[in-house]
Amino acid sequence: MGIEELHLQPNWVLRIVADDGRFGSFDVSPYLEYGAFNENRDPNEFLKIFNGGYFVEWECGADLSADTMEACWQVVGIDAPHMTV
Repeated sequence: MGIEELHLQPNWVLRIVADDGRFGSFDVSPYLEYGAFNENRDPNEFLKIFNGGYFVEWECGADLSADTMEACWQVVGIDAPHMTV
């Protein structure tokens, strides 16, 4: 999965639009217990995110792969123009 769009939501949730048109939410809050994500407990630090296309990375150095997010995200729909037959 490639990450086409990334939108920050309240409570450490990422809204993701995949390159195949699927879209949904990924909850980052369970990862905040790990040392690499400690700084992201601060909402202002959480905002400092970079979309690398196949990963996301925060200024503090914490990152998540698209594969990790795809395995755990909650898909809520698909954008019809992206659908293939």
